[in-house]
Amino acid sequence: MDKQVNGLTFARRVKIPLIFFTMSQSLYAERGVSAQKEEVHAATKHLDQGLFPLAFCKIYPDLLGGDDEWVNVMHADGAGTKSVLAYLYWKETGDISVWRGIAQDAIVMNLDDLLCVGICDNIVFNSTIDRNKKLIPGEVIAEVIEGSRMLFETLSQMGVNINYLGGETADVGDVVRTIAVNGTMTARWPKSKLITNEKIQPGDVIVGFASYGQAVYESAFNSGIGSNGLTSARHDVLSKHYAGFFPESFEPSLDPKVVYIGKHLLSDLVMDEAHSIGQLLLSPTRTFAPPMKQLLTHHFDKIHGLVHCSGGGQTKCLKYVPEGVKIVKDNLFEPPYIFELIQQSSGADAREMYQVFNMGCRLEIYCKAEDADIMIETAKEYHIDAKVIGRVEASDKKSLLIHSPSGEIIEY
Repeated sequence: MDKQVNGLTFARRVKIPLIFFTMSQSLYAERGVSAQKEEVHAATKHLDQGLFPLAFCKIYPDLLGGDDEWVNVMHADGAGTKSVLAYLYWKETGDISVWRGIAQDAIVMNLDDLLCVGICDNIVFNSTIDRNKKLIPGEVIAEVIEGSRMLFETLSQMGVNINYLGGETADVGDVVRTIAVNGTMTARWPKSKLITNEKIQPGDVIVGFASYGQAVYESAFNSGIGSNGLTSARHDVLSKHYAGFFPESFEPSLDPKVVYIGKHLLSDLVMDEAHSIGQLLLSPTRTFAPPMKQLLTHHFDKIHGLVHCSGGGQTKCLKYVPEGVKIVKDNLFEPPYIFELIQQSSGADAREMYQVFNMGCRLEIYCKAEDADIMIETAKEYHIDAKVIGRVEASDKKSLLIHSPSGEIIEY
């Protein structure tokens, strides 16, 4: 039978039994997701690692200009399955402006990776949008493009200049069920202004920048979710309602026991009824470009390393720090509400949560202890919470130790 949701009528098209499932690593695999991208790393292990293997982005000689003192960087990323959440929210609420946030996700997941090698200005961006035209009209594409323009304008006002050179929009309904929003960023950068993470050393501290709250350049509260782990978050938090009304929002071969196993609608109000589940899950990924532009311009020599805690969450750093160090994170932020909600819905343990999600901290700056206050105060100028979250110790092998705020001790 038909059902009313927020004034809109939906016809029930698919019936899937309601089965609750406890989160485990096998559940990630059953949904076709890999928290650590093991197969991707295996497929690319023989590729050239670039000039600086520890750098957060692959760095190449200056192929564009032929100058030994300059380098080229090209980086590709996107909003991932967060676009599926936007699709559900738009269909259920009629709010088409939600797609502007997806544009920001696709841009920031590129931009903040480039920040981590020191690139903070004069960047070229090219977008790639693949859509199922039967479900995604031109109005949605227009909102994505407008969202891109708005973000670039905001960043330009803060000294971060990104040149938007258009891109490709393809109608590929046989390939994409709804829409995929991605992009590529390119920069030519002086080699003397690169952060390559080779300077990270025992005795350094780690300054963490919070992913949640409301920065001065943000128009609303940010839950901190970013653009990673959204497949799990969507299926664990949202109810079977979405499997029935929107079968195009998930892979049909999935076992019903892993599809939309939560209890919430996107319209459910939480956090003292001040925010909806949809607003929290769709908070646009925060960029740290404005404070990092200031730090990279005025305090470049004080920064030993940078890590963007994206795919891999709080374990991301293990790939980008030198051998012979142990990373200890024993003063992390209290995870914001969105991660508490996901953990309660999924039954995931702390190890899985810190491996998949940023848990409230999405940028790490490695520096000397005496320089930490400069990093912290710069972040706070933009109303971004920041603090020393850990340190670097000498060790026989590269390892990571996390003390969660709730008391768990996790080793990786």
